Amino acid sequence: MTTDLTVSVAGLTDIRVREPQRIAESWRSRRRRDLVGADGRLLIVAADHPARGALGVRGGATAMASRSDLLERLAVAVSRPGVDGVLGTPDILDDLLLLGVLEGKVVIGSMNRGGLQGATFELDDRFTAYGARDIAECGLDGGKMLTRICLDDPGTASTLEASAHAVTELARLGVMAMVEPFLSVWNDGRVLNLLDPDSTIKSIHIAAGLGASSAHTWLKLPVVDELERVMDATTLPTLLLGGDPQGHPDDTYAAWGRALRLPPVRGLVVGRALLYPPDGDVASAVDVAAGLVHGNAS
Repeated sequence: MTTDLTVSVAGLTDIRVREPQRIAESWRSRRRRDLVGADGRLLIVAADHPARGALGVRGGATAMASRSDLLERLAVAVSRPGVDGVLGTPDILDDLLLLGVLEGKVVIGSMNRGGLQGATFELDDRFTAYGARDIAECGLDGGKMLTRICLDDPGTASTLEASAHAVTELARLGVMAMVEPFLSVWNDGRVLNLLDPDSTIKSIHIAAGLGASSAHTWLKLPVVDELERVMDATTLPTLLLGGDPQGHPDDTYAAWGRALRLPPVRGLVVGRALLYPPDGDVASAVDVAAGLVHGNAS
């Protein structure tokens, strides 16, 4: 699993030690593209999980622990035809930038990673990575915010307020705000996202009302049952969350294909399902997803 890189993974630390200014210079000079192409669709590879302490894939608790392995997988994925871009935190995006794989790609910055997986404060999804102005100054194409809504947790109020401010500021800067809402509950000390249709619909309406303008708001939503009824809850462009599927990949691809036919849906944001497929073939998994988004969807 290799791809041609401008800088070797092993050389990243040396650049950070000797030429840290190179990161800012590279963001300023990065070649950009339109957010969407002629078909109006996007396939985004996500890699913002580690910053929230979420390293597991299909039961393997430390699958994403190796940064060199993750970067190599990302480089393969982002280089495949039909992949529009990547979503990540500053540490990962800076590495990918130095590796030379973000030229001509859509880049989405992950904003709130403070709700660490398994923490007592997990639902206090504080903004600990990019701010809206940082995203604009770096020339990123959007900012993504996890917005978990727990009616029994007072941390939800600050999360909603912070997300609303981010949506407003991103809209003023003319940059996509990607809002990822869930209705969530505490269950035996763990946070569970409610993935039934009615809970998803309620989360959509709450998320759509955040901020002073919805002009640049996109939603990132899970694939749930009764998705046609769920998608009828919004006119906002929507990208579907790939998640960490536990079943056979063919079943996952079939579900994505059906969902991509619904009018508000404009593509996929997928991380672990493509970066860590059961057979280890990242390129083939990505190619299937790209075909669904840009080739077979209607």
